[in-house]
Amino acid sequence: MRSYTLVAPAKINLYLEIIGDRPDGYHELVMILQSIDLADQIDLHAGGNDNIRVRCDHPQVPLDGSNIAYRAAKLMATEFSEAFAKYGGVDITIHKHIPVAAGLAGGSTNAAAVLLGMNLLWNLGLTQSELEELGATLGSDVPFCVAGGTALATGRGEQLSVLPSLDKIYLVLGKYRSLEVSTAWAYKSYRQQFGSSYIRDQNDLAARAAAVHSGPMVKAILHQDGVEIGQKLHNDLERVVLPTYPQVLRLREIFASTGVLGTMMSGSGPSVFALCESKEQAEQVKLEVRERIPDEDLELFVTRMITHGIQVISSV
Repeated sequence: MRSYTLVAPAKINLYLEIIGDRPDGYHELVMILQSIDLADQIDLHAGGNDNIRVRCDHPQVPLDGSNIAYRAAKLMATEFSEAFAKYGGVDITIHKHIPVAAGLAGGSTNAAAVLLGMNLLWNLGLTQSELEELGATLGSDVPFCVAGGTALATGRGEQLSVLPSLDKIYLVLGKYRSLEVSTAWAYKSYRQQFGSSYIRDQNDLAARAAAVHSGPMVKAILHQDGVEIGQKLHNDLERVVLPTYPQVLRLREIFASTGVLGTMMSGSGPSVFALCESKEQAEQVKLEVRERIPDEDLELFVTRMITHGIQVISSV
């Protein structure tokens, strides 16, 4: 039986701007997404039967059809029924290191790893763009997670334009284990509170383009300027999440007080990250935050930006 082991990195948002509503019910977004080396490990084994099975060492991760990694395997079985008939199902083992429900695309990157791994298991020969297209049917973050690196994401987040990769910029990441923020709630609340500012004319592309303010962040990335990147961090969803979740606000405020390059909530939260000038500074900031918030429920990680998404580390 063949098997593959893959590394599935998390992502953070360096920029998230909500432009308006889309006809499909989602929000029109402009985001800048960045892979980090905090990652899950995914083991894929050819099952030798028609079953798709998911195992995980984290109690909060579902093992049934609600798991997006399972849905990724089911999608491959449906789209490539001849390969499914020839090779059979797959056993998926998720070794979880990315915090769950954290705004870090942990589920999406697992799904991306399953798509890429099954492409190899079944000898399908799919291109990166074809895998991203499949991933877009599963979730908005999945296409980015396939290739990773640094990218400008538009539409609902699935339309990607590659940016020069950032590497070796260190950050500290914090997330309360017991705290979850619903992505659907965050976007719904933003619509309720700030929907009056949305661009309503779906065809007015010029107005949409004028409404986007990501240019300075893109310029900072082009110049590989960590200080400027830290100053240009932006996330519209902070406007609804931070007032509602005081723990997240306090964590962000403490990060900001430690002399970091910049700090922000990632995605819909509740993870907060702080960009640092060096690994040494990141380790020091982690210690300082731990001293000021001794709550064991708070997980803290030192990690860094990386240039890639899913990677195969072994095959048998």
